[in-house]
Amino acid sequence: MKKQIFNPFLPLHEYVPDGEPHVFGDRVYIFGSHDKEDGETFCMLDYVSYSAPISDIKDWRFEGVIYKASQDPDYQNRKYMYAPDVVRGNDGRYYLYYCMSGERGEGGYHGPISVAVCDTPAGKYQFLGFVKYPNGKRMLDYVPFDPGVINDNGVIRVYYGTQYDYEEEPDFFSNEEYIQSEMGMFAKSREEILSMAKKDSVMGAITVVLEDDMLTVKEAPKHIIPYKVKGTSFEKHPFFEASSIRKINDTYYFIYSSKQNHELCYATSKYPDKDFVFGGTIVSNGDVGINGITEETRLNMTGTTHGSIEQINGNWYVFYHRLTHKSDYSRQACAEAIRILPDGSIPQVEITSCGLNGGALEAQGNYPAAIACHITNGQMPHGSNKIFEESFPNVNNDGEERFISEIGNQTLFGYKYFHFENNTKLGIVYRGTAEGKLYVSQSYKGKRITTISITPQTTWAQVNSNVCFDNGDTALYFEFEGNGCFDVKEICF
Repeated sequence: MKKQIFNPFLPLHEYVPDGEPHVFGDRVYIFGSHDKEDGETFCMLDYVSYSAPISDIKDWRFEGVIYKASQDPDYQNRKYMYAPDVVRGNDGRYYLYYCMSGERGEGGYHGPISVAVCDTPAGKYQFLGFVKYPNGKRMLDYVPFDPGVINDNGVIRVYYGTQYDYEEEPDFFSNEEYIQSEMGMFAKSREEILSMAKKDSVMGAITVVLEDDMLTVKEAPKHIIPYKVKGTSFEKHPFFEASSIRKINDTYYFIYSSKQNHELCYATSKYPDKDFVFGGTIVSNGDVGINGITEETRLNMTGTTHGSIEQINGNWYVFYHRLTHKSDYSRQACAEAIRILPDGSIPQVEITSCGLNGGALEAQGNYPAAIACHITNGQMPHGSNKIFEESFPNVNNDGEERFISEIGNQTLFGYKYFHFENNTKLGIVYRGTAEGKLYVSQSYKGKRITTISITPQTTWAQVNSNVCFDNGDTALYFEFEGNGCFDVKEICF
């Protein structure tokens, strides 16, 4: 069987969310945060990178640890490095931009933007300094968070920010309670908040231009899209976080996570710092917006998303992440092919199991069950800054084994897509206390074509069923009806 790749496209033991893909030379690199398997908070581990030749994006290579949180001078106060980005400077070196945070995001909104430098894209970065004003003062205007960077024909632009308020803001000068609230969230002094209130809001998407030293502010930070969204194109999908920027021909694409917090959206402009107009949703990690799926009928646990788009060997892709372990703290990198239409628009793409494979996976041999692109019991939660304790199906692990866990009555899990050719047998490897029927179909809620009997198993056991599949590229879905819960480690053809 030919070499294949599936989602998540990195090894199943790896958790690299917030992925920024960049082509440098003849390789594409993925830079992101680094979550811990079954982690207790966001971004617990040091930065690593993976890369692949642009001629074969199925062949990802581990580049190792490229930067440690302990290298940052603020490490004693904030120990976790959040979503980074990397850009090539005008001197040919590579610069990594990031912000630090504490436990569960504590302190993540009022620190500086840190910068590290390296001679190669995925070598050992060294701390360089903080983004600062010419007088040496750290640049703390607005909310330094989730920096994205571009070298725009020699102009270094950093994009950043977050937003929690979307309607008309209270009067700063008369609302002391609001000022105290802002001070608590963003740790700015009353004077700083009042000063900013005179010109605009601390909220929103921001850009700042840097000098060639990659640290010093050259042009003051400013909003790029409206922070008061009522009546604008952003009203239904306002900016929340995860700033990323791309330039395609003469158009700037600002990619961001919306208030919905499960979708990557984009806005476009002919200018790098103004006149952005909402374009649409690129991908949702619950497939919300695809085929009538709503937030109430989401096909996965949804939650934080962050990523971007990149052209690789002539084709465009969106990189995003999915959630595992019933939390936002163990997220895995996924990717899908996208289209940029002649008018510049990007149609929303569905999430799949075949991702970067260039086509359907071959229905041959065994596959990890955890590559399911849809896992739902019909009432999946939206992730937040916690670990859920209630039972619902999820990707989990037991040591080096990774599987779909807590499959109960009415659980559905599915894969898009497999290529079937005269397949007559299907099996699963499972364990658990459940007893009932696992129904198989080749489309979501489609016609059931076979049944697998589930009985209690204390250790991993394989059970097979004879089946007559429709040939060609189709989905594969399993739906359980019965009592108890079970785990599935593999699906077998």
